[in-house]
Amino acid sequence: MIRLGLLWLGLGLLAEARDYVTSREKVPSPDREFRAAWVACVYNIDWPSRMGLGATAQQAELRRILDRMAALRMNAIIFQVRPQADAVYRSSIEPWSPWLSGTMGKSPGYDPLAYCIQQAHARNIEVHAWFNPFRAVPHKDHRVSSNHVSRTHPSIIRNFKVHKWMDPGSSFTRQRALDVILDVVRRYDVDGVHIDDYFYPYPTVVNGRPTPAFPDGKKPSQRRGYVNAFVRAMYSGVKGSKPWVRVGISPFGIWKPGIPRGTTAGINAYEHLAADSRKWLASGWCDYLSPQLYWRIEGPQSYTLLLNWWRAQGRRPVWPGIATSRIKSTEDPGRPASEILNQIQLSRTIGKNYVGHVHWSAKALMQDRGGVVGALARSTYTHPALVPPMPWSSRREPPTPSLRVSRAGGGTLVRWSKVATASKYAVQARSGSRWRTVAVFSGGQLTVTLPGSPEAVAVRAVDRFGTSSKAAVVARR
Repeated sequence: MIRLGLLWLGLGLLAEARDYVTSREKVPSPDREFRAAWVACVYNIDWPSRMGLGATAQQAELRRILDRMAALRMNAIIFQVRPQADAVYRSSIEPWSPWLSGTMGKSPGYDPLAYCIQQAHARNIEVHAWFNPFRAVPHKDHRVSSNHVSRTHPSIIRNFKVHKWMDPGSSFTRQRALDVILDVVRRYDVDGVHIDDYFYPYPTVVNGRPTPAFPDGKKPSQRRGYVNAFVRAMYSGVKGSKPWVRVGISPFGIWKPGIPRGTTAGINAYEHLAADSRKWLASGWCDYLSPQLYWRIEGPQSYTLLLNWWRAQGRRPVWPGIATSRIKSTEDPGRPASEILNQIQLSRTIGKNYVGHVHWSAKALMQDRGGVVGALARSTYTHPALVPPMPWSSRREPPTPSLRVSRAGGGTLVRWSKVATASKYAVQARSGSRWRTVAVFSGGQLTVTLPGSPEAVAVRAVDRFGTSSKAAVVARR
């Protein structure tokens, strides 16, 4: 009787398996979009909520941020790991950040970057480690540890307004930043490296002139040379270590005042900050550029006009920074959540490169400014999306997984084989004539149960470069 029961069970499974058969149907590419948010530690802007918070509470706060992002079907976090020549991770080069424990050099009791990577990857979210390359101390009155660079190498420190700055003209400064970045790339499973807009510090501009001038006695062209050399060396170093790690930069949103025509700006990033960001994009010294386009669609710094211009300056992706934090803010009174939704929709239509955007910042999503979270979930992030590929780094397709699909109760069980080079798998389904991306999973997951009974199912393997395999496809008999 036992053998007979097993026989009938086997026949039942075979009948279920035959519900779906291999198909040669052409499947559209899975949805692709970089959907990220910055998480700033400096001044506890986003995380942790205050200095001195215990390890368990810090971890719980970080999980809540990641849970919110996962629920929204976002796929990347830009996590600040070096706010001020310090470390939000275990480092033998620089001291622990004071924004964790409250005291520079004091361990928070765990490794926040390692924890962030583990938790984010479990939610199919990439981690891009965010470094400030040249800021030493954001305020001169902040206490620093005895092994902080401002005390061990005071000759390279420049006082500017309330800041202490590592002089980018010093070869030590540039090498120190490179050493720190490459140390993280080698030791941690990060998906990206990210630097922000603070190359030389922002001055006060009076009648078009920076006041005070940065105290190095150098011309703007010399400063741009130092920054260009650093950016180029950073890109080369990261790619030489782990070529799949993306390099992103988020400069000030306007390259020069008046460009594109009609654009106004009080700061001249090209002159005052030594940021020739158009050159970095055109030269391929980054894998994506996220200019901070924090202004509205309409106005003298038009989001639409600027994004059109930026996406015409090179072949690499431009994923704009958008100011979700300005919804219903004193900085931009009356800004509705619809402004952000409209900016995302525009970012999907402007230019030819792969699309994406970055929210400034995670705190606005956690606060649900103006109901933006529900609006994003209902109308904007309706399906999962893969992070776009990097065809300039690798075009080699992973092998196609084998695929088995069967009915399982009221749903459909989808199983696929492991592909050694895959870091993710994308699952697509068709009901009627329309294919949809229904799930993206990390490389460790090889099965999912879909609701209902789709007419066809496809699975693709995706490698660390974002390159996907050909689709394995089955269709209902």
